[in-house]
Amino acid sequence: MMEPVIRVDGTGADPCAGRVRIDGPKALWNGAMIAGTLAALMVATWQAVLLFLALTYATLLIGHSVGMHRMMIHRTFKARLWLARLLLYVGTIVGVSGPSGIIRIHDTRDWAQREPLCHDFFAHRAGFWLDLAWNLFCRFEFDRPPRITIEPAIAADPFVRFLDATWRWQQLPLAALLYVWGGWPFVLWGVCARVFVSTAGHWSVTYFCHNPGPGRWRVKGAGLQASNLPGLGLLTYGECWHNNHHAFPESARIGLEPGQTDPGWWVICGLERLGLVTAVGEPRPERLRDDLEERAAAQTG
Repeated sequence: MMEPVIRVDGTGADPCAGRVRIDGPKALWNGAMIAGTLAALMVATWQAVLLFLALTYATLLIGHSVGMHRMMIHRTFKARLWLARLLLYVGTIVGVSGPSGIIRIHDTRDWAQREPLCHDFFAHRAGFWLDLAWNLFCRFEFDRPPRITIEPAIAADPFVRFLDATWRWQQLPLAALLYVWGGWPFVLWGVCARVFVSTAGHWSVTYFCHNPGPGRWRVKGAGLQASNLPGLGLLTYGECWHNNHHAFPESARIGLEPGQTDPGWWVICGLERLGLVTAVGEPRPERLRDDLEERAAAQTG
């Protein structure tokens, strides 16, 4: 199992002090995707909707859950260079951010949630619609921010730097292909609706998994405890078992208990059998779980 990488230095930082600000580029991007989604509803065809469903599921599963989250952020497995770059490219196509941006979003939120107290922006206590608006159109401006250092293997990779600089523009080649294939309905459903639903869907899992709910584990000292969402394993690629994930971020498998469906884990297992990934992480042994308390039975679905 690989050692976890420490990217956040919270010395002198305050996860509570600061304010929510409008993020202009983020608001314009997500606003454009929302407008495109509304336009998509006006030109819907069953072929375009099927394309949207398949492309949304595939890019979130392969690119975000497996590539960005489990491989890049938590390093729960190693992939051959060509495969790692392909996974990051598909993750970029999701349309939330480039690889470095995803790391900064994730690690800042994770650091804040593991502190004894954090702002509602990270704790998701502000209510459903306000929290959604914050995450679609705003950023958090710290009075005393943490320092985030992305490891050189990622930060200095020319392909990652290219994706970071061009992540929004990466929708254009896909849009051109979809236009040739099915005209404007395919573009609006395959790009705009997919990006909006992917962004809002990713946020919704984050929102509900960081509000009170079932889960077996409690992380000592963390002001915010994660929850599982029983019955949603297939729909969320296994990301709904977030209580497990907070307890064992080193594990490539998130659905740890029998009956906890985890499609992301199925993909990783398939890649391992093909010899394309190695060093697949597992939950650390009991002797290294001093930071955890067991609190309840696990849920399934």
